Amino acid sequence: MNKTFDRYASFVFLLLGIGFMWQSAGISSSAYGSTVGPNIFPFGLGALLVLLSVRLFFEALKAKSSDRKREKLDYRRFLIIFGTAFLYAYFLEVIGYVIGTFLFLLVGFQTLEKGKWVKSILIAAAFSIGVYVIFVILLEGTMPGFPSWLS
Repeated sequence: MNKTFDRYASFVFLLLGIGFMWQSAGISSSAYGSTVGPNIFPFGLGALLVLLSVRLFFEALKAKSSDRKREKLDYRRFLIIFGTAFLYAYFLEVIGYVIGTFLFLLVGFQTLEKGKWVKSILIAAAFSIGVYVIFVILLEGTMPGFPSWLS
């Protein structure tokens, strides 16, 4: 943990979160056929980013200095997850939210911690289906659930 870097990063993330919240106010508050408007998600992400940046700042303040050797960056894992996120965003409309999110989470979990396939599959499935059910059924929002060729 680099205390100086974490303090500056928390300040940048705080500003970014405030910017998300501020700019989401300019987005339409309702969408056709949906009671949840497109401004809800960016506002929620901004609020979450603000809260996490405040926590990071205070944890950086109370952290003890460590004289450990610099840890080597893991570019391989970063590139796998970055590539998977890019493919997820690119193919979201084609394969749908549920399948796309499931695959993205499964690859992410296996990249970070190999093995434990059953646990990874269960968590990825529960999250992707749970978010879809909450957003589409309970909140009556719209999102690409399953591919059209599968229905």
